[in-house]
Amino acid sequence: MLNQTEVREFILLGLTDTRGLQHFFFVSFLLLYLSSLLGNGAIVTMVVSEPQLHTPMYFFLGNLSCLDIFYSTVTVPKMLTGFLFGHQPISFGGCLAQLHFFHFLGSTEAVLLAAMAYDRYVAICNPLRYALVMSPRTCLLLAVASWSTGFVHAMMHSVMTSRLSFCGHNHIHHFFCDIKALLSLACSSTSLNMTLLNVVTTSIALCPFTLTVLSYLYIISFLIYKVQSHEGRWKPFSTCASHLTVVALLYIPVLLNYTPPSSGSSLKRDVHVSLMYSAVTPALNPLIYTLRNQEVRSVLKKILGRKLFPGGK
Repeated sequence: MLNQTEVREFILLGLTDTRGLQHFFFVSFLLLYLSSLLGNGAIVTMVVSEPQLHTPMYFFLGNLSCLDIFYSTVTVPKMLTGFLFGHQPISFGGCLAQLHFFHFLGSTEAVLLAAMAYDRYVAICNPLRYALVMSPRTCLLLAVASWSTGFVHAMMHSVMTSRLSFCGHNHIHHFFCDIKALLSLACSSTSLNMTLLNVVTTSIALCPFTLTVLSYLYIISFLIYKVQSHEGRWKPFSTCASHLTVVALLYIPVLLNYTPPSSGSSLKRDVHVSLMYSAVTPALNPLIYTLRNQEVRSVLKKILGRKLFPGGK
């Protein structure tokens, strides 16, 4: 141990060494990344600039779109560089920063989706008290709680990982500094880190997921037992369809990746699953909300009409 050199830099091996696949992946993920930036940027612009979208649901949607912009930016640009120039070096500090922001934004999104589910529950099951319950102050507190929870969770991982010793092998079989891939390279004991990952990270994923499921169980039971007409049932539930789709796109990969015991999971599966929620899902979310939401579509058409025909009314 005395002769081993402390690692100050890691090498990200990326997705593949096959040159033809690298070119294909570069074009594919570049298009996904640009779609994420443009789509989520458009939603943030609409939510900020259009008074008719100044409601709790769209306030949370604006937060979600901001998260998706940052989330994909944490990993995708470095991955794209790897497709062009091969294996990418990353400093120990840069690796910790990437790990921190990835977990910060990911866990924030999980909690935020639970807040959005609660918003839908109040809107459908308690509409007369909606304005009182989901006041601007409440919405701000829920958003701050989401971002704060994510930050504290990520800081725990960052601090615990920074205390580890890394020596010898420095190749990370991943396209970014994910926690499990990094822990596998540590020379010192990772038992506390694994406990943090398997207990705290799993709780961060499962608790909001449980609250989301409970909210929708209440919504479904309310629509079945309290609403008689078919149209009266379908219209409120259709407003939840976009949120449910986004929840599924985030939680199915996350639960596959982080809730089983980490030591027994497949590294290749982890890479593929991480790719889904770090690159693909942020690009799909704006499409889901735009295609399924009549109000967002009408505002988007109005904004585009003003841009294309500035002199029109």
